[in-house]
Amino acid sequence: MSEKTTLKNQCSFMGLRPAMMDLPYPPLQVNEPNPVYACLLSVDYCGAVSEMSAITQYINNENRLSHSKCPMAKTILSIAMAEMMHLQKLGELIVLSGGNIDFTAKFPNGKKRMWTPEYLTLPEHTQKMILTDIESEKAAIHQYQMHIKAIKDDNINAVLARIIQDEEYHILILQNLLKEIA
Repeated sequence: MSEKTTLKNQCSFMGLRPAMMDLPYPPLQVNEPNPVYACLLSVDYCGAVSEMSAITQYINNENRLSHSKCPMAKTILSIAMAEMMHLQKLGELIVLSGGNIDFTAKFPNGKKRMWTPEYLTLPEHTQKMILTDIESEKAAIHQYQMHIKAIKDDNINAVLARIIQDEEYHILILQNLLKEIA
């Protein structure tokens, strides 16, 4: 009679904290409801380049790495946790701006697109995963900068600028992970 082998992931995520700059966030408030701003923020919330995409991509990468590269998986999950915080803050700003949360990115031309995993890039090799994550962070920063230029509400822009600081921090963390792989 053969013995059953139990497989177990030994990577513990106990006590893990979000990878965020140690800086406060501005208050979540808006000058007045503005459906145009809510639409712009919905793209950051769940568009192709969005917090929803980032979270899902990071969680996928963490799952695929945790059994063999636990320290790296922990780092990636901590970044995903920060992205979850960003998603929550954007959701609050969308609601305050008069929008609603339905996982649909709303574009200025009236087009709507529901979030889909088709937005994700999921390479097999660790180095390509990290490089893809860096490019995704850079794309998010660029999109936030474009939205800051379009939004004329200092309250919203202060939150977006603070999110950018975390995204820049994530790039530094990911660049360090690349050095570990090399």
